[in-house]
Parts: sequence; C-alpha cells; structure tokens
Amino acid sequence: METHPDIVDMRLRHEMAERATSTPQGQATGMLAFLTGIYLAASPWITGFNNLSTLAVTNLLVGLAYAMLMSGGFGRAYERTHSMAWGACVLGAWTIVAPWVVAGDVSTTKTIVNNIITGAVALLLALAASAAIQAAEQRTRAHAASTAPRYR
Repeated sequence: METHPDIVDMRLRHEMAERATSTPQGQATGMLAFLTGIYLAASPWITGFNNLSTLAVTNLLVGLAYAMLMSGGFGRAYERTHSMAWGACVLGAWTIVAPWVVAGDVSTTKTIVNNIITGAVALLLALAASAAIQAAEQRTRAHAASTAPRYR
C-alpha cells in the first residue's frame, strides 16, 4: 500500500509544500506578506485618509484578502498555493492603481504614495512566494525522477 502511486504523490506534494515554507526565506516572505496585508487594511486610518471612504473600504478589503491569501495557503493545500500567490500578485497590482480607479476623486498625495509603495511591496512579496513555490516544485520533481524505480 505504501508504494501506491496516489500515496507516493500525496507524500511528494506534502514534502514540496513543507520545503517551500520551512526555509528562512519562505517564513520571512510569508510573515512580511501577512504584515503588508494588515498594514494595507489599516493604512487609511494610519496615514489619515479615512474620510475618502471608497478607497478606505477598498484598502481594508484588499488588505484583509491579501493577508489571508498569503498566510493561509502554504503547507495546507499545495495544489492551490501557486494560484493563491498569483492572486496576491493581482491584489498588489490593484492596490497600485486603486487611487485612480475607485469611485470619487481620491487621488491625493497621501493615497497615491501609500498605495504605490504598499502595492509594490505586496506585489514583490507575492512574486517571491510564487518563485519559492515553483523552485520547491522543480526540486521535488527532480528528486522524484531520480528516485523513481526503473523497470526493465
């Protein structure tokens, strides 16, 4: 039973996710991404543009979604982790353009500087997470290929 292909595949996926998050770089990326999401959610009240309600609500929702995406996926469901990192990339890009896109005139200096810096950091952290996941996947595939039984 231990050599059944499904069990072997499940073990490899678990090991892959574990490798991606157990490194100091993976842990640092995850923690920084979580903190970035929390900051984005609270940024309207921290930087003082909470009277611009459309952008305040957008930052709150996007920040919470980003924090949940980047903290909840690693190691729990590997098949979805890669997609979640790319989803977080989209949220980071949205954060950059949000001051010009949301309803109302909310493109003030505070909002633009805050959202561009926070969005760029969020985007870079999500790209780093995606790269770590891909690297772990490639290492696991190479390891699986080298240890696979060869039939003659």
